[in-house]
Amino acid sequence: MQISDLKILFFDIGGVLLSNGWGHESRILAAEKFGLNYKEMDQLHNFIFNVYEIGSVNLDQYLDTVIFNHPRDFVREDFKEFMYSQSVELPGMLAWLKEWKKDCGFRIISINNEGKELNDYRVQKFKLHTCFDAFISSCEVGMRKPDPSIFKLAMGIAQATPSQCVYFDDRIMFANMAKTLGLRAFQHTSFESTREILEDLKKEQFDRVGPVG
Repeated sequence: MQISDLKILFFDIGGVLLSNGWGHESRILAAEKFGLNYKEMDQLHNFIFNVYEIGSVNLDQYLDTVIFNHPRDFVREDFKEFMYSQSVELPGMLAWLKEWKKDCGFRIISINNEGKELNDYRVQKFKLHTCFDAFISSCEVGMRKPDPSIFKLAMGIAQATPSQCVYFDDRIMFANMAKTLGLRAFQHTSFESTREILEDLKKEQFDRVGPVG
């Protein structure tokens, strides 16, 4: 790939910039806090969560299946509030990327798996519009990683070829899927390592073609 051809940086969100929206650690905490049978909850979650992430059911329908399939001594809004509270900013990466984007010259677009209510909350809460130029979120496009189609759609929307794209994801299998489509892809393992890669990309772009813009 010619570095001078770089055009788009694609990023996952959960596990890179923010905590996962509703990962198994959060569900374990929910089971403890609300007195739930985690094994049953996990089985029902696995049954329907992929459907929630592609926007075919909403959050209330997800909760009807997983949580409120039995009478509970807590209310729906309290459980939702707990779910939203599990989204936190990971140290370093997001704040740095917001500043770096101001003069990096690249467009930055998300490719993320997320249910709509959680996705909307996270975009607004953490002001992700100041970091991303667009969001290719599973709930909005009706497909989710590792489906190759979501990467193809993202490149089509960006009007970019695979050789013009770099992708970052904390999950190696998603990074590897992007590689099979011709994207240059990296597994995000730490703020420091990803920052170094991004700074190198910016420097190489500048050295080859001058200021990006």
